[in-house]
Amino acid sequence: MANEHSPLLVHGVYSMMGDTKDSTGGSAGVTGEGSPKSNPRKLNTFFGVMVPTILSMFSIVLFLRTGFVVGHAGLLHGFLMLFVAYFIISLTILSICAISTNGAVEGGGAYFMISRSLGPEFGGSIGLMFYLAKVCACGVYVLGLVEAILDIFGKDPGSAVSHGVRVLPQGYWYTVLYSSVVLLLCMVVCLVGAHIYAKASFIILLVVTVSLISIIISPLILSPQHFNITHTYGNNHTVTVNPSYTGFNSTTLKNNLGPQYSLDYSTNTMMSFATVFAVMFTSCTGIMAGANMSGELKNPSESIPKGTIMAVSYTFTVYVLLFLLLGSTCDRLLLINDYAVFQRVNVWPPFVTIGVYCASLSAAMCSMIGASRILHALALDQLFGLPLAPATVTSSSGNPWVSVLYTWALVQCTLFAGQLNVIAGIVTVFYLLAYAAVDLACLALEWASAPNFRPTFQFFSWHTCLLGIISCVVMMFVINPVYSSASIVLLLLLLLFLHYRSPTSSWGYISQALIFHQVRKYLLMLDSRKDHVKFWRPQVLLMVANPRSSCQLICFVNQLKKGGLFVLGHVQIGDLDLLPADPVQSQYNFWLSLVDKLGVKAFVDLTLSPSVRQGTQHLLRITGLGGMKPNTLVLGFYDNCYPEDYFLQDPVFCEGDRGEGDHFGVDLPSLQANFPPVRHAESPRALHPEEYVSIIQDAIKMGKNVCLGRYFFQLPPETKGIRGNDNVDTIDVWPTNLLSPGSASYADVSSLFLLQMACVLNMANRWRRARLRIFVCVESELGDQGWLAKEEQFRELLGKLRIRAAIKIVAWDNVARMCRGPNSESQKLTEDFLCAVNALLREHSSTAAVRFLYLPHPPSSSQLSQQYLTQLDTLTRDLGPTLLIHGVTPVTCTEL
Repeated sequence: MANEHSPLLVHGVYSMMGDTKDSTGGSAGVTGEGSPKSNPRKLNTFFGVMVPTILSMFSIVLFLRTGFVVGHAGLLHGFLMLFVAYFIISLTILSICAISTNGAVEGGGAYFMISRSLGPEFGGSIGLMFYLAKVCACGVYVLGLVEAILDIFGKDPGSAVSHGVRVLPQGYWYTVLYSSVVLLLCMVVCLVGAHIYAKASFIILLVVTVSLISIIISPLILSPQHFNITHTYGNNHTVTVNPSYTGFNSTTLKNNLGPQYSLDYSTNTMMSFATVFAVMFTSCTGIMAGANMSGELKNPSESIPKGTIMAVSYTFTVYVLLFLLLGSTCDRLLLINDYAVFQRVNVWPPFVTIGVYCASLSAAMCSMIGASRILHALALDQLFGLPLAPATVTSSSGNPWVSVLYTWALVQCTLFAGQLNVIAGIVTVFYLLAYAAVDLACLALEWASAPNFRPTFQFFSWHTCLLGIISCVVMMFVINPVYSSASIVLLLLLLLFLHYRSPTSSWGYISQALIFHQVRKYLLMLDSRKDHVKFWRPQVLLMVANPRSSCQLICFVNQLKKGGLFVLGHVQIGDLDLLPADPVQSQYNFWLSLVDKLGVKAFVDLTLSPSVRQGTQHLLRITGLGGMKPNTLVLGFYDNCYPEDYFLQDPVFCEGDRGEGDHFGVDLPSLQANFPPVRHAESPRALHPEEYVSIIQDAIKMGKNVCLGRYFFQLPPETKGIRGNDNVDTIDVWPTNLLSPGSASYADVSSLFLLQMACVLNMANRWRRARLRIFVCVESELGDQGWLAKEEQFRELLGKLRIRAAIKIVAWDNVARMCRGPNSESQKLTEDFLCAVNALLREHSSTAAVRFLYLPHPPSSSQLSQQYLTQLDTLTRDLGPTLLIHGVTPVTCTEL
C-alpha cells in the first residue's frame, strides 16, 4: 500500500496501516521487527473533544467580559449577538462534522481536514495561519492569566510597600517574567504528553464548573448591596459611580433589556454594537480545540462531531443562563464599570478567582498543544521545506516534542508585547479565516459531486457552507478591517509561495474535481450543431512519431491553434491480444512531462494499433469530446532526411536537473530514455509512402483539413518561433496550387483556408510583429490583361476578410509554359517544372521565417503515392520551415 502513495503519506501519523517509516528514519507505526509501538491515540470523546472545547470557549471571556457585554448591549442586543455568533460557528461545525466523518482524520485537526480537501497550496497556507493564530492565542491567554494574578497579588505601582497579599512587583519586564514562568509550566505539561493535559484539563473543568455553580447560587444567598467604584480618565480625571446589586428584580431586568452603549473605562473609547460583538465573539473561537486533538483521539471521525456539538450546546446554555442572571440582578452601572462583576457579587470571591486562573491556564495549554500538532502535521507534509524538518521528530509515545519547543519559542516572542490587547484582534481574525476555509473545503467537496464524498453526518448542504463562508468573512471585517485585509493578503502570499514551490501531493486536488465537474457541464452545452464559421478556430491533431525530432513543430503548432484544441497523437505499433498489458498507459506521464517542459498547451492521446494508418484513423475519430474535436490533422513531412535530435539542442532537456523529477515521478534521464533515438541510416522506416499518402486521403475523406510541416527543425529552439534579430520577419503565403497552373484559383476553399491559417499565426504573440506577404502568380504575357482584374478582385477579397497583407505579383510565364509543353491543353509535371517552381519559391521567399503553400489533393491510386511525395519533396526542397496546407472546410466569413 505504501508504494501507491508519495512520501508525504508514508508517515505513521498519516498511515491507516500504521506500518511505514517517517522521514527521520524511525518507525512511525512499529518498532523493531513489527512489534507494535505504544498507541498515541488514547483519548475518548469526553476527554479529547468536549473538555478542551468547553474550556477554550469559556477561557477569560466567561468570567471577565460577560457583564461588559450585557451592560453595554442590554439583554435583547446581547441575546442577538449570542445567537448570531453561535449561528456562525454552528454553520462551521456542520462542515467540520461532514469532513471529519468522510474518512480517517489524522493528526493536525483543522489543517489536516483543509489540506486533504483543498490541496497542499490552500491547506498549507491556511494551516500556517491557523498555527500562528494558535500561537498568538496562547500568548493572549498567558498574558490574561498574568493580569488576573497581578490584579490580586500585584503591588500598587505607586507604592513600594507590600499590603497583605499584594507582594508581586509590577512593570513591563516583571510581566514578561511572570508570563514566561507560566508559559514554561504549559510547555512542561505539553512535553509530558497530551494525555496528561487531558487529565489536567478535566480537573480544571471541575474547578470551572464549581466556580459557575457558585455564580449561579450567589443571587439566592446574597442580599442587595451598593458599591463605590472609581475610575481614572486621562490626567488625574477621576469619576466615581455608585452601582448596586439588587438581586432578582423585575425593574432591574426591565432596565437592562435595551442597549446603552457608553464609554469603556479601560480603553476610554465609545462602544458600539460592532465593538461589543467583537469582544463577545472571542468566546466562540475555540470550537476546533477538539478537532486539533485528532491525532490523540481513539476514533476522531466519531468523537469530533459528537464532542464538538455537545460542547457548543453546553457553552451556549451557560452563556444564556449567565446573561439572564446578570440582567436581572445587577444594574447597568455595575455591569459597565466592573469587568470582575462575578467576583464582586459572589458568596466567596476566591471561587471566581480560581476559575479565572484555571480557565486561562487550560486555554493556554490547549492552544500550545493544538499549535504543536498543526506544526507537526505541516512538517510531515514537507510543504515548507527544511525550516520545519526538525518538527517531524516525535518521542517514543508519539508526542511531537520538537514541535512543542518550536511553539514555545514563538509564544515566548509574543509575550514581549506585554499586553494581551496588542495581539488579541489578530487571533479572532485568523480563527475566522480558518473557519471560512473549513466551510470552503466542505463547499468544494459538495460542489465537486465526487462519489467518494459520503460523510456519515448528513445535516449539512452547500447552502450552509456558503452561508458560513459569507458570515465568517463579514465578521472578520466587522471585528477589525485592517487585520482582516492584512490576513487575506498574507494568505494570498502564502498561496503564491506554495504554488511556486509546487509541493508534491497524493491527497488529490479538489480543484481537479471542480474543473472536471464544470468542464463536463460546459462540454454538454457546447453543441456542434450550433457551430458557425464566424467562430471557427483551428482544433489540431498533431501526429508525432518521435518527440526528439518534432519538438519545434510541436511548439509551432501550439502558436497556430488560436485558443483551440491541440492534441499530440502517437501510434504505438502492436496488438493488444498478444500483450499481457496495454503498453500505452504507462507512456502518458512521459508525454505529459514533455508537454510541461515544452510549455505548450496541449492534450495527449496515445493508441495501440497494428498500423500507423489505423491508429491515426482511431485518433481522428475518437480524440476530443463533444464539440471539441480536431478539425485539422498535422503531419511531419515524409522524406529521406535524417532528423536532428532536439533533446541535444534545448538546454531544458540537456542541461536540466537530472536528479530531481517532476511531481509525477518522471525525471530527465527517464524522460530521455523513454523516447527512442532519432532515425538514422540503418533504422527501418515504420511508415511506407503508400500508407503516409493514405493517411492524408483518410483525413480528407473524414472532412479534416491537412497540413504537412517540413524543415521546422530550423526554427531556433530558444524562441520556438520568430527569430530573435533586428530584422522584421515575414510569413509568406502562396495561395495558388503551384502544381496546377491552369486551374489556379485564389478563392477556393483550400486557398481561403491557407490564408486563414497564415492570419491566425500572425495573431500569435511570437509572430505579431511579422509581416504577412501574399504571392499571386500570374501569366503576364497572355496579353488580355485578365491578371490585373484578378489582382483587383483579390485585393477586394482581402479587404472583406480584414486580412492585412502585402500582395506581391509574381510573373511565372516561363514556369507555367514548362508545365504545358507543346500542347497547351495538357499539363505534365516534369522534373524541370518542379525544379523551376522550387527555384521561384526560393527566389522570392528565401528570407521568410515560414512559408504557407497549397497542398494538392493526393492521388486516388496508391501506385501514384511515391510520385506524389516526390513532387512535394522537389517543390519544397531547401525552402526552410514550410507548411503545406489542404483545406476542406469553409473558415472565412465576410458577414458581421
